[in-house]
Amino acid sequence: MGEGGHLLFPTAIGTCGIAWGPGGVIALQLPEADAPRTRARLLKGLPPLPEVAQPPAGVRAAIEGVQDLLTGMSRDLLEITLDMARLTPFQRQVYAIARAIPPGQTRTYGEIARELGDVRLARAVGQAMGHNPFAPIVPCHRVLAAGNRPGGFSGGGGAVTKMRMLAIEGALEPDLFDPRFCAE
Repeated sequence: MGEGGHLLFPTAIGTCGIAWGPGGVIALQLPEADAPRTRARLLKGLPPLPEVAQPPAGVRAAIEGVQDLLTGMSRDLLEITLDMARLTPFQRQVYAIARAIPPGQTRTYGEIARELGDVRLARAVGQAMGHNPFAPIVPCHRVLAAGNRPGGFSGGGGAVTKMRMLAIEGALEPDLFDPRFCAE
């Protein structure tokens, strides 16, 4: 994927950011209130990465995949290589399970915890999702709290953005979307 860099790119829900290194995508940031905030959140905690106008082919493909997903195309984005070197083994397990959730479908934190072998891990699963540096490549928006409530969402706009992304994917009816039910 080249030496590494970052850039911002347009999507149907706003300006996103992507950062990459030799091992793959390091981070993907959903839109914040404005482009400078998106860039700042993308780069927080990362080594210095130059802004690159023409990214390598793998990064261009990742950007196109995210853009497609956010316009409603059914994309699982499994072809995108992620560099998970800075993550814990637990986060890697949780993200692998989340990546297997097909577009338009959801699972709960408890279901993922059960798949990991201990339903008591549901809160830890939620925390891992809250630290997901790859949304929506790792589709944490497809993971809900008990009772299919939205739960939290660390992306800009919080749970409202999560529900908007699920509506785009067809996982819920847009006319049933009510932001009042997205309390953290």
